[in-house]
Amino acid sequence: MGVPPVPRALSRDFTGDDTYDEFIHAALLYGAASRGHHNSNYVAPLTQRMARLLGQEAGTHVTVRVRRTEALPVVIRTWPDEAELLDGVACVLPHVPRCLARREGSAIHSYVEGVPLESICPNGKPVDGLLVKALADLLAQMSRVGREHLPPLPGCWPHGSHDSRGFLRTLAHLADRQIRGPNWAEFGGLFAALGVSGDAMTEFGRRVPAMARRPYSLLHADLHRDNVIVAYGVDPPLICVDWELATYGDPLHDLATHLVRMRYPEFQWEEVIDAWAGSVEAARPAAVRGLARDLRHYIAFERAQSVFPDVMRAVRSLDGSPEQKTLDAATAAVHRALEAAAEPLMLPHVPDENEIERLLLRRQAGSRATARDTRPVPVMHWRPDDRMPEHPDFPRSAVLGALLAEAVVPAERVLKGTAHVNSVVYVRGVQDPVVVRRNLASVRRTESRFLSEHAVLGAIERSGLPVRVPRVLALGESLYESPRASDPFAIHTYVGPLDGDHPPNHPVHGLLPHEADGLVDQLCALTELDYLGLDPLGADLGFCFCDWLKEQLVDLVRKLPKGSRQMARQLGLPDPGLLHQILSRYQVTLRQPALLHGDLNPWNLVRRDDGFALTLIDWERAMVGDPLYDLVRHMHLTPTLPEIRDRMFRRWANRLPVVYTWAWEEDWRVYRWLEIIRSAYVDLDRLLARADLEAPNVNRAVDSYGTTLEAAIAALGLPPRPTANPYLARALLHGVHSGG
Repeated sequence: MGVPPVPRALSRDFTGDDTYDEFIHAALLYGAASRGHHNSNYVAPLTQRMARLLGQEAGTHVTVRVRRTEALPVVIRTWPDEAELLDGVACVLPHVPRCLARREGSAIHSYVEGVPLESICPNGKPVDGLLVKALADLLAQMSRVGREHLPPLPGCWPHGSHDSRGFLRTLAHLADRQIRGPNWAEFGGLFAALGVSGDAMTEFGRRVPAMARRPYSLLHADLHRDNVIVAYGVDPPLICVDWELATYGDPLHDLATHLVRMRYPEFQWEEVIDAWAGSVEAARPAAVRGLARDLRHYIAFERAQSVFPDVMRAVRSLDGSPEQKTLDAATAAVHRALEAAAEPLMLPHVPDENEIERLLLRRQAGSRATARDTRPVPVMHWRPDDRMPEHPDFPRSAVLGALLAEAVVPAERVLKGTAHVNSVVYVRGVQDPVVVRRNLASVRRTESRFLSEHAVLGAIERSGLPVRVPRVLALGESLYESPRASDPFAIHTYVGPLDGDHPPNHPVHGLLPHEADGLVDQLCALTELDYLGLDPLGADLGFCFCDWLKEQLVDLVRKLPKGSRQMARQLGLPDPGLLHQILSRYQVTLRQPALLHGDLNPWNLVRRDDGFALTLIDWERAMVGDPLYDLVRHMHLTPTLPEIRDRMFRRWANRLPVVYTWAWEEDWRVYRWLEIIRSAYVDLDRLLARADLEAPNVNRAVDSYGTTLEAAIAALGLPPRPTANPYLARALLHGVHSGG
């Protein structure tokens, strides 16, 4: 049931009017100011000349709204002109402010007598029950205002007036287009480093499920405590102001934004929802259909889209303020925003506050330096690592340039893995792009690291062997004035496309024949490297490598979180003690050891156009051991056709001396079984913790977890056994495939 249309009283456009200009100027000088999303509001009395033009009494207080040109675009707007909306609803919502005059960039509104709710009931405090009921009545009143009173809608709006799913998808689309998009060039690199992708809102919209159909109506869409005026009179007791974000759609969206932005204490949410349901059902019964099921989707949207404005505002708050107190507040704000958005955006990892602080400091220093800003700023220094001498192709004078460029790198040049964030940057005086590589210190590390990556890469470079790897150009630690923000880094040569703006090409669907040959040739060349400088114990380790590998696997299972071990047991995987007994049956022939990459998944291989075919990157899991293991682990991690597998084994066996290859035909399956068993535990732990899922190799692994589990049980020689709860495994595997 709608409200019948009535004639509109249109506000007057005062463009070019000197009296209007003089009054606005005076209001800015003398009026009491407050700030909204995109406007500054000034309360001032009308002058005689301006009062005469507006048909008001001189001295009447009005609100002057002036657009803030420096404000970030961080809100969704349905209509660009707030005045046009207020003109339309003035007769059906008589207590909203009236627009008395306007021109491009400013407007004069009637002044609402009263005080903002926030001034008498601050954020986080419970709201009195009578006020909760009055707020619910306000929203119910809006739910009766239909499209006939409103300005024309954008062309992207859903057809019809009941499509709740379509409306939420439209909101996600607008958040991407109006908030993320315009700010991505400036902030995209930071979001990428924080783990928020450029298609986050697009993917959120794609996942919106079917919802109940509710009739569209006018929505305020920003009803928080500063936008609710407690009137001095009693009728009405509350008045909504600041309608610049108003929209037309599912009333449930208004309830969700109100719940989140009012910052009610958690215990009061149920009271607010019940009050809303009672008031809205009395005004428009169909508007509460599906409330219990669908409200969570709108709350998820509010928290998802808020990560963009909240992070960007936190970054902007640091402008001109080098104080630790401001940095702490910005860091906490970013962390809260990421934690709130983690579930709706399916963020697999939220950085801790130390990691966020380092990112903010890097960005602050880099953006000021590149803009040649002279304002005070936490200075970025760096300290070289004594283990790494100055590289002849990358003088230490170039390091700071790389670090400053990293701070403002665009999103398309941020490559995030499971344990590192890599920024592809250009440095003045250096011909090709380089990679600044940082550890993600707060990431859960399930599997151990054994050798120093920079030492391994340095040894390969010095050896002159035909093994194509990145070169380490610098190693050190970023230092800031903040005492908590020391930040280790490495700078490597970049092995992707030389323009730096396109990601490396990885053999994600498996190796081509010439790539398989090239990889085998490089693994064979690694056997000629003197690894004793990297691992003096390697000579002894090589003769019991399989036993050492089994102990590492048992130790990994022993160190898994309690919840992961319990779930593994429920799914039929043995505890560490029984696993040790079973693995003791697996034996291989002793072979000469060599340096191994240790993690040759497709995303650690970069395609090339030269005779090497592939570059081997990400050596953080390098070790000394049986060369057969590196080849078998690669085949386990990479889709490998039987003919490619046979081709690689034949070439590998024919090119290496027998001390590296004897009895490989019997032994390769042992390593394959060990890797299947390892994956059953590791992928289960990642799945339960939602860890590392942004990495494509991990995502692929957990998507096929059902097959991995079945193969692991068979490799262990255990009979499949039902779980205590027959629905447990089904629910777990459904969660994998649905992304839940």
